[in-house]
Amino acid sequence: MDTAWPPEAVAAIETLKNQSIKQLCLETDKLETWDSSLLVFLVQLTKAANDRQITPQNQLPDGLERLLKLAFAVPAKAGSDRKKEELNFVQRVGQATIDLPPRVTDFLNFVGDITLALGRLITGRSQMRPQDLLTAMQECGVQALPIISITSMLFGLILAFVGAVQLTQFGAQIYVAGLVGIGMLRVMGAVMVGVVMAGRVGAAYAALIGTMQVNEEVDALATLGISPIDFLVLPRVVALTAMIPLLTLYADLMGVVGGYIVGTTMLSISPMEYVNATMQMVPYKHVFIGLTYGTIFGVIIAITGCYQGMRCGRSAQAVGLATTTAVVHAIVGIIVATAVITVICNVLDI
Repeated sequence: MDTAWPPEAVAAIETLKNQSIKQLCLETDKLETWDSSLLVFLVQLTKAANDRQITPQNQLPDGLERLLKLAFAVPAKAGSDRKKEELNFVQRVGQATIDLPPRVTDFLNFVGDITLALGRLITGRSQMRPQDLLTAMQECGVQALPIISITSMLFGLILAFVGAVQLTQFGAQIYVAGLVGIGMLRVMGAVMVGVVMAGRVGAAYAALIGTMQVNEEVDALATLGISPIDFLVLPRVVALTAMIPLLTLYADLMGVVGGYIVGTTMLSISPMEYVNATMQMVPYKHVFIGLTYGTIFGVIIAITGCYQGMRCGRSAQAVGLATTTAVVHAIVGIIVATAVITVICNVLDI
């Protein structure tokens, strides 16, 4: 019951609970203007009368009486107000298993669309604008340098500290240079860049394209004959795939600098000695392996972010969900790809 109603309206509904009342007559006297609150009151009053099996006698204006009859024209379906039953663990697992093949098929179709768009780009038939590609490269390249600098240098510091705890016990602190160099150049530099870019760029892609879905701008592009894949997805995928390897090289350098700071200030290693040890202990093959990691991470982050944005729902809540899902899936994809590439490198002995 609406507490904003006048006391007389509340009292009228409460009075119907009195068993001595056997008849209800609805009539208006000198009614001039009325709004929906009167209709709501009459609906509640009629429901209360029906609960007492009392048939109201209406002497209302024609318009008000028609609206009142319309409110009770279609009775509520029995059980329609029941809450959705919660599924148990086995049912949830079964439902997720049933839903998995369509989702995988949809994702593969999306990857196929990107592949076709890339083919159109190579053959010069793409609708992608060069300025969109340059803008995307700036967003995921130059503008990401500050956060990559901080995280990579700090990770190099941490890696050097962890290694120094054990190596100094054996007087082998010089090997901190090799530990930091191999760790950063081979895997950790690319992983740090991938995680940071998943949270920074992957989420931005999902939010941007998802918001365009909510505003029906993606549908407008398709209506105008412009491919949303070419116009929105392709420049971001190409930009991120091209820039993450470069960011990986930069992250490797900053990580080595972090190890250099620890080695020269806390482990009493001379600057030239640390540099020479790094060059002798770290083969160049680790640089190319790190670039391979970074390139694959860029593809995973870009495709995941754009996919969640393109499949976003039509509400603000759906945009938030798409953004969160993009970050989670990208990070999981990075971890899985790291494990797979590491196993392949070990099998090939590289």
